[in-house]
Amino acid sequence: MKEKYKNIIDEVMDEINTSLEDPRGIVTHQRRIAFSLSVGTVTLLEYYLDKKQILKPGGKINHLWLKKKKENANKLISNQTITPIQDNKDINEFLDLAYNIEKDRNELAYGNKASEKRLKEKIETFLKLKEHIENA
Repeated sequence: MKEKYKNIIDEVMDEINTSLEDPRGIVTHQRRIAFSLSVGTVTLLEYYLDKKQILKPGGKINHLWLKKKKENANKLISNQTITPIQDNKDINEFLDLAYNIEKDRNELAYGNKASEKRLKEKIETFLKLKEHIENA
């Protein structure tokens, strides 16, 4: 993994581990977790596209795209790649996981306290995405 992706993922993983080990519970890390999972998701997707050598130089994914219908997210991301990604089976699965993380990001980041269960589900989804992308 390139250094620029590795550093961000390491930071996200550090926040996840710190929150899971905190005796006060992960809810005390809610906002940091929401932001960390969001930036981590974008980073993982960019890493995947870069690893497949289809990300345009300087190409970036906006986290807001990941809350859209998959077809729209595909179109927006395809503008950042040298080839269309719509038919890529892996990217469709990754976008489903990313949507699950991003769909209520703002509510977690700016809203009322969430349950430990809900935050753990978000973390588990992120870890699943990370594993799939690293093994793709």
